[in-house]
Amino acid sequence: MAGKAGDNPDSLMALCTVFCLKNLRRTMCYTGVRNRLYLRPDVFLPSEICDKLVNVYMELVHTDSNFVPQDGFFQLFFDPRSTRLTRLQLKGDFVRDKDLEAIGKQDLIELNLTSCNHLSARSLQTLSSFKHTLVSLNLFGCANIFFHKTRAPLARGEDDDEEEHLPRHAVDSDFTFQGFNRLRLLNLGNLPAEVDVEVLLKPLPALTSLDLSGVYLARPAFLAQWRDRLASLVLYNVDLSEDLISTVVQISRLRHLDISRENQRNSKFKMTKKILTSIVRGLGSLVSLDISGHIMLDNCTMPQIEEAMGPPSIEPCKSSIYPFQELKRPLQFLGLYNTTLCNVTHIPAYKVTGSKNEDQVLNAIEAYTEYRPELAHRAINQLFDIARIQHCNQLLRALQLVIAALKCHKYDKSIQVTGSAALFYLTNTEYRNDQSVRLRRQVIEVVLNGMEQYQEVTVQRNCCLTLCNFSIPEELEFQYHRVNLLLLKILEPARQDESIQRIAVHLCNALVCQVDNDHKEAVGKMGFVKTMLNLIKKKLQDRLCDQVMEFSWSALWNITDETPDNCEMFLNCSGMDLFLECLQEFPDKQELHRNMLGLLGNVAEVKALRPQLLTSQFISVFSNLLDSKADGIEVSYNACGVLSHIMFDGPEAWTIEDPERVWVMDKMWDAIQSWDISSRRNINYRSFEPILRLLPQSISPVSQHWATWALYNLVSVYREFAHLLVVHTSKQCLRGPVWKKKTGCLLFPFFFI
Repeated sequence: MAGKAGDNPDSLMALCTVFCLKNLRRTMCYTGVRNRLYLRPDVFLPSEICDKLVNVYMELVHTDSNFVPQDGFFQLFFDPRSTRLTRLQLKGDFVRDKDLEAIGKQDLIELNLTSCNHLSARSLQTLSSFKHTLVSLNLFGCANIFFHKTRAPLARGEDDDEEEHLPRHAVDSDFTFQGFNRLRLLNLGNLPAEVDVEVLLKPLPALTSLDLSGVYLARPAFLAQWRDRLASLVLYNVDLSEDLISTVVQISRLRHLDISRENQRNSKFKMTKKILTSIVRGLGSLVSLDISGHIMLDNCTMPQIEEAMGPPSIEPCKSSIYPFQELKRPLQFLGLYNTTLCNVTHIPAYKVTGSKNEDQVLNAIEAYTEYRPELAHRAINQLFDIARIQHCNQLLRALQLVIAALKCHKYDKSIQVTGSAALFYLTNTEYRNDQSVRLRRQVIEVVLNGMEQYQEVTVQRNCCLTLCNFSIPEELEFQYHRVNLLLLKILEPARQDESIQRIAVHLCNALVCQVDNDHKEAVGKMGFVKTMLNLIKKKLQDRLCDQVMEFSWSALWNITDETPDNCEMFLNCSGMDLFLECLQEFPDKQELHRNMLGLLGNVAEVKALRPQLLTSQFISVFSNLLDSKADGIEVSYNACGVLSHIMFDGPEAWTIEDPERVWVMDKMWDAIQSWDISSRRNINYRSFEPILRLLPQSISPVSQHWATWALYNLVSVYREFAHLLVVHTSKQCLRGPVWKKKTGCLLFPFFFI
């Protein structure tokens, strides 16, 4: 049967690349002097592999919390005789001047440096070493690269890299693009106002694509030098004027023009019918136009009554926007986000950004995610409303776009808040059947990234709620260790947000419910038992028995199941004291009592720990609970189970005088006789072993009686399990998640964005 869309496995190339990067010393490198990494002398890597290694390395640095950046990684590519680099995508503060210097001998064709804030003017000199080969250069958001950094007097003699932590000082006035004769594509987005863009660009007469987003243009007429060459011009968030527009319309070969802005605030410029008409007439080759964020005058569109006639059309002659009626053909792309024009009926473009419908919103997320997170944030917020209130018709595309945005802007809180909120609704039951395993795993990974990066309440709540949409623990098992650590970290603060605490405890409980003992032991060593007991202690101090209290005991019940180490941790962390306090403080909480007695049943199953339960106080409490009618027979049954294991050790192990062993056994017989054999109970056994070991009657007949009653009740009331008992009675135990313990339920699908 064919898999769901997007469920194809990773390519062998992708798998090998990640493996090599995570195991450099075991694959293509060795450790030399000063623990420095060196490429093996018999290794030669072509550009296809080298480019992949560096670009995937950067992706892992930003998206994989378990990946440790390798100091000196870029030094592996210093020698073009053994490594060839041609096209690199580098991003963020991880990239330093020394990294670019390390690859300065390479013949780079394409170099993308996005938001590399730690690059200084030292890197401009490195860029000059690429000038004979570089065709495409992106310096978007690398504002500091045009500034020298000075060293404080006391810092003299320290490692040169320390200067990267110092503030920028003076503009590098010596650097120009002189000699970059092959450069065709250049992005200088967010270039600082101190840098004279006209002087900087003058030596580049052959540019075909130029991005000057957010750049101050004092003398826009200089753009005319590319009137016969430029095919793409981006002036996002550039203050427009009539002089600038008149210059732009002279660049007759433009195919893509972006004069959009983030919002209409503080903008004196208004998009008139005359200006739009001049753009359409002057730029006859235009296939893509973005005018998002501008104030549109009413004279741009035809009256609503006229445009409503007939079905929506992309034919220019029917355009609801008057100036676009003069287009020779429909545009491939038209940006109308945050304008009134996106609401008209007839728009002559194949792809439109806006907020009118789902298609326009998804187009906006796709178009603006990489370089305009402020717009992507708004669009994702609108997608959230669509998924929450209406119905998302392009689920696969929507999920992929939100995942891409969360990966791209891991450190942008607004994107993380809205993105995680949208994911909750895009992964719920309504859409689940349309999602592949691979896609759902990608959702889990970006959600965990958000939880790691932000301790802020809204992000944590959204991420935890989104995880609740997955089958637990099955779908989270590939990130089992990581998700448990994150949840325990969330539960550490004494005064955590109440709703987050409830969700996190619920998730913790579900995660330890149906996993093998190795997983439970590992989670126990993370501090799981202590964390749950701390939550219980806090609730006792507040004299509050709520879902957090009940889920915490339930989680302890589950994690101690056939896990002696965790049972011992419970005792060592004063768990029995908390049990007695809860019993005294909340005498009428049946659900709580059942969870606590179920946990103590697990402790009693461990022979080495039973002596710690054999005290006058504890035995008296267990004996009194035999008379409990709370929750049917559940509390009485579990109390009798604890005592049955203690009795099984024989009279010689009974070291207390009060109460007497015979008296306790009599109470146990009476309790068992009072139970209705047809009672339906919460089945809590993962294995038959703890019951079967009590059957030899020569040791403790009352223990045998309890075990026999339990097995008979099981096979008579739950007949579907009768054959399992017959099949497995001769075996040591029945393993596997046959019955699921109680994990609680989620009662609070609240969202905050």
